Amino acid sequence: EYARNVLEEALGTQRALDIINRLTASLQVRPFDFARKTDASQLLNFIQNEHPQTIALVTAYLQPEQAAAILSALPAEKQIDVAKRMALMDSTSPDVIREVEQVLERKLSSLASQEYARAGGVESVVKVLNAVDRGTEKTILEALTREEPELAEEIKRRLFTFEDIVQLDDRAVMRVLREVDLNRDLPLALKVASEDVRRKIYKNLSKRAVETLQEEMGYLGPVRLRDVEEAQQKIVNIVRKLEESGEIVVVRGGEDELVV
Repeated sequence: EYARNVLEEALGTQRALDIINRLTASLQVRPFDFARKTDASQLLNFIQNEHPQTIALVTAYLQPEQAAAILSALPAEKQIDVAKRMALMDSTSPDVIREVEQVLERKLSSLASQEYARAGGVESVVKVLNAVDRGTEKTILEALTREEPELAEEIKRRLFTFEDIVQLDDRAVMRVLREVDLNRDLPLALKVASEDVRRKIYKNLSKRAVETLQEEMGYLGPVRLRDVEEAQQKIVNIVRKLEESGEIVVVRGGEDELVV
């Protein structure tokens, strides 16, 4: 109150109110801030026996690496349940969040308002699955495909993006290109691709094939973004199909690179 009076005298009521509001907002702490500073193994001991919905709520607010470590350590059936609840989660009432905080016997700063706090969703699950090992990812996706096929397809679509091709080794890129329509899909897909992706593709084609590809790209002229995205998605689907069959390896976050 004293600080407010000083600011009002020096700057006027409205300016003082603006400054106080900005300071108040900056002091707000995002829910489960303490958890993001806690080791994943300790968090696991803390929440592994909680209801799957509670685990989903907590992990939705964690760093992807923390959430991945916790999800990987849960029993397979619980992994699937938690991942599905995270993906389907949309908005959670601050009252529910506070109740979970009390159950976990932790103190967190109050929410800035009574508006619902958004957490979870497909993007959260994608980030977690990109960080878990391939076995855990496969178990969860197979179960989701059976129980929530549309949701599983959306998650799969986001797991590996066209720009991620730069992470593949050269042998994998060459194997992928054998399945790609070089005359139609590849020129379209590269139309708005980054220079890094183009270099990766060119590196794994013959000189003549690169020249032909560049000519095809030049002939395209203006194209619809939707057509480009469809062509890129076809190539992404090829990558995932070859990965699932074991013909190529996609290095996941947190995995060691292979040395052959």
